This record gives sequence, C-alpha cells and structure tokens, in this order.
Amino acid sequence: MKRIPARKVAAAGIVLVGVVLVGCIVVFGLDKDAATNKDFLQYWTAEQLLAHGGNPYDFAATLRVERSVGFKEYPPLITLSPPVAFFLALPLGWVKPMTGLTQWMLLLFACMLASVWVVWLVQGRPQSRYHLIGIFFPPVLRCLIAGQLGIFFLLEIAVFLYLQKSRPFWAGAALVFCTLKPHLFLPCFVVMVLWSFWKREFRMAAGFLAALAASCGLTLLLDRHIWGQYEALMHSSSIMNQFLPTFGVWLRFLIDPNAKWIEFIPEVAGCVWAAWYFWTRREAWDWADQGLLVLVVSVACSPYSWYTDQAVLLPAVVIGLTESERSMKSLVLFGVIAGIGLVAMMANILLTSGFMVWTAPAWLVWYVYARHERTPKDGERRAGNSLEIKTEGQAPKTCTFLTVFDRGF
Repeated sequence: MKRIPARKVAAAGIVLVGVVLVGCIVVFGLDKDAATNKDFLQYWTAEQLLAHGGNPYDFAATLRVERSVGFKEYPPLITLSPPVAFFLALPLGWVKPMTGLTQWMLLLFACMLASVWVVWLVQGRPQSRYHLIGIFFPPVLRCLIAGQLGIFFLLEIAVFLYLQKSRPFWAGAALVFCTLKPHLFLPCFVVMVLWSFWKREFRMAAGFLAALAASCGLTLLLDRHIWGQYEALMHSSSIMNQFLPTFGVWLRFLIDPNAKWIEFIPEVAGCVWAAWYFWTRREAWDWADQGLLVLVVSVACSPYSWYTDQAVLLPAVVIGLTESERSMKSLVLFGVIAGIGLVAMMANILLTSGFMVWTAPAWLVWYVYARHERTPKDGERRAGNSLEIKTEGQAPKTCTFLTVFDRGF
C-alpha cells in the first residue's frame, strides 16, 4: 500500500481544522439576537409575509414583523431583490428566526465548500491547493458572516464554468439566480448573447430562459401581484440617494450627487468593452479564461454592489493564483489586498463605508497583472520582457511587452 507523504497529511489536517473552525464560528457563534442583526432578517421577513398571504415588499407589514422579533432600528430591512427566487427560500416562512438563521448559515457554509470543490474540478484537479484559499477568502468570509446571497452567486458561477462545455443547457440554467442582482453581471450577459449568436449555440441561453421562466412562474403561483408590488417598491425606494461603496457611485458624488445617471457610466463602459473584448477574441473564446476577466470587470463596474458580492470572484482569484504561482509579485499583491480585507473585517468596518470603494477595482488590477505574469503554457516560452510562442509547423513568434500585456487584458 502506497504511503501518503507526511506533508500531505499535515496539510489536510490544517485544512480540516480550518473548515471546522470556520463552521463553528459561523454556526455556534450566533447569539440570541443574531437573527435581528444580519441581512438574513430581510429574507426571513419577506418569506414570512409571502407564506401567509402578505406583501413581502410592504413597508408597514415588514416593520411589524421585524418589530415582533426584536428588531429595533428604523427603517425596516426590506429586500430589494426581484421576486425571481422567492420560492427557493420559502421554508423560512414557517420557522422561527433563530431556527431559520441556523439552517440558512449551514446552507451557505455547504454552498461555500461545494464552490471550492467545483472550482478545483474546473481546474482539472491540480496538485496545487490554491482553491482552498476560498475557505478564507475575505469577501467569502464576510458574505458568510453577513448571511448574504453572494455565496449562491459564487456556486452558480462555479457550476456554470464546470458545465459550460459538456452541458451548456444546464450551465445556462445554473445562472438563473444571478438575476437577483442582474446589474452585477450585465457585461457577462452581453457576452453570453453575442457568444450564442456567433457560435449559433443557443442551448445555454435556452437553459437560462427556461430556468428563469420556471422560477418566475413558481413565484407567481405564490403571489400573482408580486411583480407589481416590487415595481411599487422600486419607485419609492431611496437607494439611489444613498452612498454605496462602488466606483460609479463614488464618481457621481464626486462630480454631481444629483446626477444619478453618472453612476451608470462605468457599467455602460464595461458592457461596451465586454462586447469589443469578446468580438476580438471570438474565435478562441474560453469562458474559464477570457470569461473570468469579463466577470471581474462586471463586478468592478457595477453601480450597486457590496464587498460581499465580490465572493463571486473566487474562481478568477484561484485560477489567477494557480497560473501565476511562479510570480512572487503577484502573490504579494494578492496577500496585500486580501490582508487589508481581513483587517477591515476584524476591525468591523461597515460594508457601507466609503473605505470599501477601492476593493473591486483592486481585484481587477490584480487579476490583470496575474494574467500578465501567468506561467507560459505548452508551446510558449518567456525571454526577458518578451514571450516566444511556437506553433506547429511555424517559426516562433516573438511578442513585445505590450503584446504580453494584451494577453492579460
């Protein structure tokens, strides 16, 4: 019987201890008031109202339910997510807050572990263990602790990357809950449409539309007026008047706080860039390569997002680290960005703080640099600031530094 190296046993033990520790912190670290001081409360309240025939977007009804379980702040926590997937969390409508929160946190923790495993599969089961960083990736930890939806988005992206070649219909269907925050993925959806028409491959789009139709249909069975109720909430919401930690909102408040259209400039620019980027690389498009860059740009350009939403960047981070593992500069830069995120979490810096504005652009800068520094693949050889690419039957082609940078952006 082949003996397992001691270092692998030690590494597995450390990972296991880390997983158990994070799980204990997430589940057993909940105090009796935890259900009223997490974003989970807005999901629980919406499902309570929906399950008992109420309007999940009603201000007064939401305030009444949240006051009944000890929430003392004002205004009440009302979910701003569209009613696409309300049926998914409907069991929360028949349980008490702490019971629901415990189940919710366990589900998020399981989804996080599943995401890490699927990302490892996407990479082809490499010997490196960079995918385990996902357990301690600051946005993932912050999302887990806050009880937010970003973990579900992460799992969807990971499953999409795993299935997109072998099962395109189910890969598209896996993205359905990303419509809870469509602004976070808009450049990605632009590329998906262009890719479908260019390839004349519509199974991915068909899977997405089929899952979306089923999700909306099930939600309408619960409340046939729910979309009108959601529209009314959007018209009365003051979210557009708040300062959110995104580059677009920062730009708007810097130029003219009353010009709300300014915060959408980065997203429009991101969509235009994504269309150009896909079209110039359409012949050799790879969702697990160029598609991840589009994902990072999408998050950086989003007009409405939080630090916890950056959990979806885990596949890009893991693959970027794996491909640039020989670059100490890339590893150090990653450590700095992630380290500041961990310090901010331990210092309890609020997600609404302007301090968080830099984080998404920082991950974009790091990922572009990591792609530039990535280890050459078969048939490629670096020499100084140039990259020599050898193709079968052709003389080697030498690319300048600018061409190498274009590989990353």
